[in-house]
Amino acid sequence: MRAAVLRNGAMAVIDDVAEPVPGPGQALVEVKACGICGSDLQFSAHAEEMVAVAKTIGGDAPFAKLAVDLDRDVYMGHEFCAEVLDYGPGTTGPAPGTYVTSMPALLTNSGIEPLVYSNSAACGFGERMLLTADLMIPVPSGVKATTAAVTEPIAVGIHSVNRAAPRPGEAVVVLGCGGVGLAIIAVLRARGFESIIAADPSPLRRAVAISMGAHHAVDPAVASPFDIVVPGVTIEAAGAPGVLDEAMRLAPRGSKIVVAGVCMQADTLHMIYAASKELVLTFANGYAPQEFAEALRLISDGTVDVAPMITDVVDLSKINRSFTELTDPTRQCKVLVTP
Repeated sequence: MRAAVLRNGAMAVIDDVAEPVPGPGQALVEVKACGICGSDLQFSAHAEEMVAVAKTIGGDAPFAKLAVDLDRDVYMGHEFCAEVLDYGPGTTGPAPGTYVTSMPALLTNSGIEPLVYSNSAACGFGERMLLTADLMIPVPSGVKATTAAVTEPIAVGIHSVNRAAPRPGEAVVVLGCGGVGLAIIAVLRARGFESIIAADPSPLRRAVAISMGAHHAVDPAVASPFDIVVPGVTIEAAGAPGVLDEAMRLAPRGSKIVVAGVCMQADTLHMIYAASKELVLTFANGYAPQEFAEALRLISDGTVDVAPMITDVVDLSKINRSFTELTDPTRQCKVLVTP
């Protein structure tokens, strides 16, 4: 079958991938759509650094379990909607033909295989893949595959907002309007917040931020969102060097900053900014199963409209071009691949 893999630092489409065979507890599915995540871009550009950093992380962080061999092909793609084809021995679930989405984790005899970066398990940038049957969630009738494929980033947005826990009536500043920032904006608006200020250098992404629910969107090179409101919460979703430090410098005394963007480069923070204002600094990563299910509900019932953030849908053969285009924030927001 065909799949796109990371090979020698670039995405390559190959057609000799072995057909996946479901084992007990697993389902064979046909991928209908898969989104390109910002973390996919980071990994394709900084894979060696990310693998090296993962080895140094202590504690029980999921990222610390990142173990891929970059001398071999790496399967990617974790924002997907797929159609059920078949099941492994003794396994049941939604009927074949049902569209499903799932948290990207495959339970195997040797443990959990993340369907994010893998040398062994085909992921969403391929024609077919294996899923854990018990983790699959049926997509309600009438919801398009390209819509359901955005469940995963919306779940990231839900988790980030839950970590931020803004109080009713508080203003919220969102720095960065990529996929995560836009998801955060959509979730904030769905929960009734009436003062959501977005900041991003890209005119395209600022326009999409307004469509997703932001009340104002500014170019940080021209105006500061902190001149428009006094936020109770600032969410850093840019994942770029310098953004968190600037947020700490400008955030009001006693407010909260939540870091939802992942900056792979080393960064410099002036701790006096946070200490002198007694800022609360916290981080958000991933999501819980109930947050993933909530994301699909919000999309399916129309509470969150993901259509504005989808700026392109491409065939698998054009994935490398899309990876390149997504590095330019003036050209794309969310690109979906249809294998």
